[in-house]
Amino acid sequence: MVQENGVPVGMKHYPAAFKADAVALYRSRPGATIKSVAADLGVNTETLGNWIRAADGGRPGAHSAPPATSQAVGDAVQADLAAVRKRIRELEEERDILRKAARYFATETRW
Repeated sequence: MVQENGVPVGMKHYPAAFKADAVALYRSRPGATIKSVAADLGVNTETLGNWIRAADGGRPGAHSAPPATSQAVGDAVQADLAAVRKRIRELEEERDILRKAARYFATETRW
């Protein structure tokens, strides 16, 4: 394979945040396989496996997620729920502003 800047051509570079999110997604799906999660994300199965091993500190056989406590899972769910509720409030405010603007412009165009 031809190399460019020391990196084989054709290899994709993924941001560290994407890699961390991919590992977290794999770990958040009980019973999911690396192959299924990699297919969902559009990455190579071996690539995702490497990211998971790296996140586990490169330990051999450390492909599965560490056991999560129910408290940690509950806290993560609560944090996600709070973020979703905040986003819903923002979207509702934007919708209300657009409705008011539409009413205003509808009355302006009437004769």
